[in-house]
Amino acid sequence: MGDALAIGAFLLGVVVVVWSTERLLSGLVGLATLLRAAPFVIAGVFSGLEAENIAVGVIAARDRHVQIALGTVLGGGSFVVCVALGLGALLFPLRVRVPRGVLVMFAAAPVLTGVALLGGATSRLAGGALLVAFAAAIWYLVRASRGYAFLDDEQIREQAGQRPGWWRPVTVTVLGIAVLALGAELVNYGADGIIRRFAFPATVMGMVVTPAAVEAEEVVRQAVPSRHGRHDVAAGNVIGTLLYFVLFNMGLIAAVAPVPVPTRVIAVDWPFLVGAVWLATIFLWRGRVARWQGLVLLAAYAGYVALVASGLG
Repeated sequence: MGDALAIGAFLLGVVVVVWSTERLLSGLVGLATLLRAAPFVIAGVFSGLEAENIAVGVIAARDRHVQIALGTVLGGGSFVVCVALGLGALLFPLRVRVPRGVLVMFAAAPVLTGVALLGGATSRLAGGALLVAFAAAIWYLVRASRGYAFLDDEQIREQAGQRPGWWRPVTVTVLGIAVLALGAELVNYGADGIIRRFAFPATVMGMVVTPAAVEAEEVVRQAVPSRHGRHDVAAGNVIGTLLYFVLFNMGLIAAVAPVPVPTRVIAVDWPFLVGAVWLATIFLWRGRVARWQGLVLLAAYAGYVALVASGLG
């Protein structure tokens, strides 16, 4: 009965996440119109913030569950870039022009995370530096997006609509976030019940299983906007989420509850995240992520999982 409940909760959570993401997408686009801001920015700032990931990371750090704490940053970032972006592009190829400066910042963000990882343990000073870097990154994200054309003229015409009243986008956005949180909880509850049926080593649990469980809904949040032609929202989601993970979340963990950093994290998990983000940056640099490129990202993640599971990582 416990297994059936876990599977049922997971499937129901996926349905709820899909429905709420549809609502959230409508709200974010309307909110962007209302605030005269690019939907890319609204998605990066609002959709990128994931309270559940922050909570899991900080609580795990406080309880000295090092692999899980660092996994919410490094494993979570790798999952979002490789699986969410990769599978989303495989289903619905991404076509969007992102400011070159934002892509450079996207590629540099995981490198900066190394500031908090080097030295054998995270430090509060490094955590503070990452939080400052996060604030600067969000400021630049907003500044670089002003007046920038993320979609081509045909896409813009297809998405053009009437300027909504203020109440509708605000209400729909709040509703979407609230129901999305509920769906995410169901997904996480169901995934947690399922993975408890298996015995995973601490490294696999921290860097692969927990991030995948916590971030499972990211795949939907990446694919749904692209399916509706809002490639700018999809790109804003993946870029904003990564910035939150590697700068804000890592900074918060280091500042609030410093943890020791295992050697293999420096040798395997961090370099893989940097490489994955650089690969995604190369794809986005040309204004599209095609299906074959999505497959490359998924294959890279499969190799990483195999390496971690083998115990060689």
